[in-house]
Amino acid sequence: MAIDYTSRIPNNVDLSDNRTLQRALEHWQPAFLEWWKELGPSDFNASEVFLRTATSVDAKGWATYGEVKMPDYRWGIFLADRDEARTIGFGDEYGKPAWQQVPGEHRSTLRRLIVTQGDTEPASVEQQRLLGLTAPSLYDLRNLFQVNVEEGRHLWAMVYLLHAYFGRDGREEAEELLHRHSGDADKPRILGTFNEPISDWLSFFMFTYFTDRDGKYQLKSLAESAFDPLARTCSFMLTEEAHHMFVGETGIARIIRRTLEVMKEVGDDPEAVRRAGAIDLPTLQRYMNFWFTSSLDLFGADISSNAASYFANGIKGRPDEERYEDHLALDQTYSLELPDAAGGVRTDEVPMRNAMNEVMRQAYVKDCEIGVVRWNRLIARAGVDFEVKLPSPRFRRTIGSWANQFIDPSGRPMSAEAWMARQNDWLPTEADRAFVHSLMHRVTEPGKMAGWIAPPDRGINNLPVEYEYVRLN
Repeated sequence: MAIDYTSRIPNNVDLSDNRTLQRALEHWQPAFLEWWKELGPSDFNASEVFLRTATSVDAKGWATYGEVKMPDYRWGIFLADRDEARTIGFGDEYGKPAWQQVPGEHRSTLRRLIVTQGDTEPASVEQQRLLGLTAPSLYDLRNLFQVNVEEGRHLWAMVYLLHAYFGRDGREEAEELLHRHSGDADKPRILGTFNEPISDWLSFFMFTYFTDRDGKYQLKSLAESAFDPLARTCSFMLTEEAHHMFVGETGIARIIRRTLEVMKEVGDDPEAVRRAGAIDLPTLQRYMNFWFTSSLDLFGADISSNAASYFANGIKGRPDEERYEDHLALDQTYSLELPDAAGGVRTDEVPMRNAMNEVMRQAYVKDCEIGVVRWNRLIARAGVDFEVKLPSPRFRRTIGSWANQFIDPSGRPMSAEAWMARQNDWLPTEADRAFVHSLMHRVTEPGKMAGWIAPPDRGINNLPVEYEYVRLN
């Protein structure tokens, strides 16, 4: 379906046929643009950026490239095409027609889920707003901005749903999405990970690999929702989310490649690698431990009555629900490893519906491993005796059965004293962060890279790496 670019708000939802909704969104739009100018990418509003914009939601039209100033980017509302025959794919309402309006009994739950998802989108833009000042290349600067504008569009997607289907409550929630700010002491973002500072590019690549991958799984679960407008919105958002994870995976791979080049010259001593201006592999591992475990908590508690209710009512399903044979999950159980009173681990069988968060989390962990295998392949080919590893999902948890348990990265319980003595071996220290930050110097010559990262294998949309992806003013 083609997107209407003649209107003030580009859309494919026939916004012009609903003047009340159109006026409400046009009232919200200036506040969004003001937020972008104040808390979006710092100092780059006048720069021409080679960005991708959707012109339709089919395979041919979702990616059209061109030079644009970010404040002029055509944010709008894009839903995947409606399937008139779509039915609910799971839970107690299985097989019934999908909802085109919000059932009254599920109104507050759906609104809360949409607000929580919507809150993550501007939060990540705020977290990343200063990164452009230390971009390692114009290629990376452009990728940062592509991620940012798409997060902005994903915010628009959730705001549309709030305005279109939740009346006055929805409009007020949409206003609040611009009033909370990442890291704000008084009005922080809803989820803890989205209040963490991202002041260096190693954190950015970890965030886009691990935290945006959580976003992928949240969107995939909402794309199964019986509420059809939400499902169609998330279905299209997933198309754009893939690029964010690509930025993370290839960014980390390029850091590793550069580190391996330096190690070939100076040896494998981490301090020697640092003195040569590269990020040593143990430091990279500590950052990985931090961002992976932060992202794990975003899935919620491993045993959850809310998750069971969401599934039963058709509100939020398992990602790729069609892969499962049993879409009711009434008589199934899930084997869950839990801490026992003696400081060890026990295995309990819990009702499958109550374990839906854990089902999704384990699928996420398996997906994260794919990039780790690729990174380790680079290291092995270089003849270096080191493996990066995902820590145990029990490590450094703050939500669920393993919250506040003293577990090492291998998953082994230990005393609080022993854990505190070792935490600097496992998580980034202030010295680590200061060192990584010391490497962050902006490189603006087309095709050139900072000394701590290797060039990409190819440019964007068949353009060379040397292309001037951002024209700075």
